[in-house]
Amino acid sequence: MAVLKFRAYFEEDDSIYRDIVIKHTQSFRELHQMILKSYEFDSKHAATFYRSNDNWQRGREISLEKYDKEYKADPLLMDDTTIGSEIRDPNQKFIYVYDFAKNWTFLVELINVSKEENPRLEYPSITRTEGIPPSQYGTKSLLGDKFVDVEEKYDLGKERDGFGEEGEDNGDTDNEEDGGHEEGEEQEF
Repeated sequence: MAVLKFRAYFEEDDSIYRDIVIKHTQSFRELHQMILKSYEFDSKHAATFYRSNDNWQRGREISLEKYDKEYKADPLLMDDTTIGSEIRDPNQKFIYVYDFAKNWTFLVELINVSKEENPRLEYPSITRTEGIPPSQYGTKSLLGDKFVDVEEKYDLGKERDGFGEEGEDNGDTDNEEDGGHEEGEEQEF
């Protein structure tokens, strides 16, 4: 059984990519789901593959479902189409488009064909990730969700120097009894 290794590049930055191995008998739906998983996207939106050539021109469409748009030829459906049936040459390319409103586009290229299955892998599988993926719904921190912006965590505006501890005299002249102002000082509003 042939195992195909695809590299799915983020169209806008080819240094961001994911390598995915999949059996030639598995469907395009499984490849679609693995690309989304590898880029940390949800699976709530429309998606389609296009068979492509070396110039990344869009050819025959392999779609999640038949959408309400005009087609030159009816699309193949991901559930019914095996990956092996659409491989025309050893460097086969596909263009994958997800969420037609945002138009996330990935360039998917066959980079290796192997006859040997890895018994330790469950296919399809992600074998390599390079680069920080784009965020599907906004900005993503380089440090992850566990880190908070320094300004939020340490409100540096509270103390004059930003380093005082509670109850410690920082040299401030605030006097709580008269509203924090020295006697004879005018208050500005």
